[in-house]
Amino acid sequence: MPGHGEGALLLLSGASGAADAFVFLCVGQVFAGVMTGNLVLLGASAAGAGEDGVALKVAVALGAYFCGVAAGALMAGRRGPRVRVLLGAEVVLLGAAAALWGLELVTSYGDRLGLLALVAVAMGVQGRVRVTPTNYFTGTLTSLAGRVALRELRGGDGWVLGRLAAVVAGAALAALAERWWSPGAALGAVVMAAGALVLETVPYRGGRAGPGKGKPRPDRGNPAGAV
Repeated sequence: MPGHGEGALLLLSGASGAADAFVFLCVGQVFAGVMTGNLVLLGASAAGAGEDGVALKVAVALGAYFCGVAAGALMAGRRGPRVRVLLGAEVVLLGAAAALWGLELVTSYGDRLGLLALVAVAMGVQGRVRVTPTNYFTGTLTSLAGRVALRELRGGDGWVLGRLAAVVAGAALAALAERWWSPGAALGAVVMAAGALVLETVPYRGGRAGPGKGKPRPDRGNPAGAV
């Protein structure tokens, strides 16, 4: 049976996919957590490609994400990550975004920028939850592909594939919700982040899921971004 930590990682990966898909579909041509993609969009926009206003959206996403990471670092403090505090803040932010969208209070371009900022701050906070990244996956995929090529697969690589699949599943869930019930398009990210919070909070047979037990996994990918 997987521990709560692994289950929380899967749920957070799914929440990341759902949040990015929601923002991309409902705000338009921008991501809440994939800052590499946003930088590419910024460059393309500077060259005159893409929709009008993309550069402003990207600037808002980058600034909000930066603030989220900074806030997460301050909440964690010098004693290391306080997982429940960080996840609680993320759930509140995502919940606020889902409520604004679901109640149809997002009616103007400025409102959409505010919605984008809420979700991007939440993704920045999520980036500080664990040593293992849960809101960007290029390094994860690169490390896995290298181990496959060198025939050096490890025992934890099944969970690496599971996390990649969770991103796809989360994005698909948000896209289906946006198509069939648009007011609920942001709920998937909230539910999965809340599920991760529950798993990190409730006791289990191996003891309590403590905030300091987030050990690096073989899919760390980008150590510089996973401090």
